[in-house]
Amino acid sequence: MRRLSFFSVSAWIFVLVFAALGSKGLPQQKNSDIDEIGRRDINKHQINFISLEKEIALGKQLAAEIERTVNLRNDPVITEYVNRLGQNLVRNSDAKVPFVIKVIDSEEVNAFALPGGFFYVNSGLILAADEEAELAGVMAHEIAHVAARHGTEQYSKAQLLNLATVPLIFVGGGIGYGLSQAAGFLIPLQFLQFSRGAEREADHLGMEYAYKAGYDPAAVIAFFEKLQAQEKRKPGTLSKLFSTHPPTTERIERPNRNSRRFCPTAPSTL
Repeated sequence: MRRLSFFSVSAWIFVLVFAALGSKGLPQQKNSDIDEIGRRDINKHQINFISLEKEIALGKQLAAEIERTVNLRNDPVITEYVNRLGQNLVRNSDAKVPFVIKVIDSEEVNAFALPGGFFYVNSGLILAADEEAELAGVMAHEIAHVAARHGTEQYSKAQLLNLATVPLIFVGGGIGYGLSQAAGFLIPLQFLQFSRGAEREADHLGMEYAYKAGYDPAAVIAFFEKLQAQEKRKPGTLSKLFSTHPPTTERIERPNRNSRRFCPTAPSTL
């Protein structure tokens, strides 16, 4: 059995203390009740004009647009493995929609999930992961975006900033307008480029989901470290879409910093 590093222990503590924070008198982060995953309402008080049914329909149409321009990997062993891994994470998440998971034949280290649960994993990401837990951690992050409905939430907020287009949401059900904006793009970025706050929430939820599914949450942090080192050696190796996430340095430091806050004696690796 591989010996856990101090960093791995710190990450484990970071996840395990979520359920105990209330009894310790420490402030509890939103959606930290791991035992309630799947029953809690993480979308409470969210601004979102699109129903789940319309979100699924929107995702289905956007997925059709994408699949006309990418090469899907049809190897049954790979696709079955990725689907099985992803569906296990979905079962241990707050997602309220079924997931359709496919593999794109691309060397880019990336994965993305559309509104409504249409999820794509690049073969480059699979090859870059040294262990299943690393792949699971990245996939859990993308599943968290869907569970938190970040795509349609962002779309709805954008409509509030442009009141002239609000009627289009109701007349076209949100779907037609979304597709008109996405036309001509390989990936509809308005549904995939999220705010820093949304990315932080997906990091938090994704780590919970990976842990609940039985994976070491430290693995995804180790994976970000590896990606950071890769980008330093050869800038531009990460996909443009992946680079729109918060800087990997921040995504490594934040969980480690939080683990030191909850357990001050835990040593830092940074």
